[in-house]
Amino acid sequence: MHISVLGTGYVGLVTGACFAEFGLNVTCMDVDASRVQQLERGDVPFYEPGLAALVAKGLHAGRLTFTTDLNQAVDTALVIFIAVGTPSNLDGSADLSYVDEVARSIGNRMTGYKVVATKSTVPVGTATRVRDIIKAHQSKSVNFDVASNPEFLREGSAIEDFMRPDRVVIGVESEQAAAILKDLYRPLYLIETPFVVTNLQTAEMIKYASNVFLATKISFINEVANLCELVDANVQTVAKAMGLDKRIGSKFLHAGPGFGGSCFGKDTAALVHIGETAGYDMKLAATTKRVNEQQRARMVDKIRDAVNGVQGKTLALLGLSFKPNTDDLRDSPALMIAEHLMKEGCAIRAYDPEGLAGALNALPGLIGCQDAYDAMTGADAVVLATEWNQFRNLDLERAKSLLRVPVFIDLRNAYDPERVAACGFHYVSVGRPAVGVNPYKTS
Repeated sequence: MHISVLGTGYVGLVTGACFAEFGLNVTCMDVDASRVQQLERGDVPFYEPGLAALVAKGLHAGRLTFTTDLNQAVDTALVIFIAVGTPSNLDGSADLSYVDEVARSIGNRMTGYKVVATKSTVPVGTATRVRDIIKAHQSKSVNFDVASNPEFLREGSAIEDFMRPDRVVIGVESEQAAAILKDLYRPLYLIETPFVVTNLQTAEMIKYASNVFLATKISFINEVANLCELVDANVQTVAKAMGLDKRIGSKFLHAGPGFGGSCFGKDTAALVHIGETAGYDMKLAATTKRVNEQQRARMVDKIRDAVNGVQGKTLALLGLSFKPNTDDLRDSPALMIAEHLMKEGCAIRAYDPEGLAGALNALPGLIGCQDAYDAMTGADAVVLATEWNQFRNLDLERAKSLLRVPVFIDLRNAYDPERVAACGFHYVSVGRPAVGVNPYKTS
């Protein structure tokens, strides 16, 4: 079977490379000619563990091709996946202009039966909208089906998520479309992956409901962490005990600076807007977003308090991407924190294993460093903002010798407080009591 993926961003490229690994013939199409040329050389334009090797394998096998020719992508494929961007409008709604443009182009070109499936995260009703646009732009009436097949890919583990998913959601209007899409995922039958086959609207809602629920768990544990700090409780122990309850589970109960990236914030705002459009006030989703924004500001306050004001000081910032194992800086809490500190007159010496170049471009004045220890050299404190594995086991004695003042601010709760304090640090974390003597407050 031949399929096409329209859009070679994060979702589109992972989808295309993984389907090629499933043995399908895949054409990935993008309007960006330089990006397509880059991909034809096997050069992946963003960091995702294992993806470059998978793309190279698909290219070598001849199952994965790249093109700027939409006509070719439409003509050769039985299934066409729409994986273009759906950024937020100012009111929080999803911008569907790219989806609409692709749908018009598909309608203009379509000469035979196709299944057109949205992979992009889109509001309820988008598949129906795509169907209507395609129909309106057909030069002659051609039968086709639309579908919703949302992705559930976590940056940093996207290939594993595609190859061993918790579930595959398929929203369709016909049994024929359902059968074709299920056939694409045939390799997953061997690992007994659950399939949820439903109508278009339900499939579209599943994606938003899933992401916003996870975002809500993060905001909830951050609120608990803030309360723990006021009542001398330990949020890490609270979260561990909560997670042992199988009804709750341990995932996404890690206190910190809040969620970032391209999905949770955008999808939470979009769900609120969908509710407004339908005449329902999504109070919990709106509060989730507000708590997340406030949590970032609290982290700036925490840093400012720990060093007794940031003006004129130099801080080492470890981690810039919104999470480990990605170079994605979109809506990164670390980058936002750095920006606020710099506005207050603080110099930031920063290091990130994959996101440094992008951060230096996005935030002029940021001081890029070669590694974590270079960042700490001469700094007035160190801030752990993104929990890359290489930051989880720092040589604390070496770190202390490089810092001007031994203050460690851990926004990811990656360290045992007593261990860090025993090395002579004043250690500050999230939702746990600070330990060790603070040199900034002893005089």
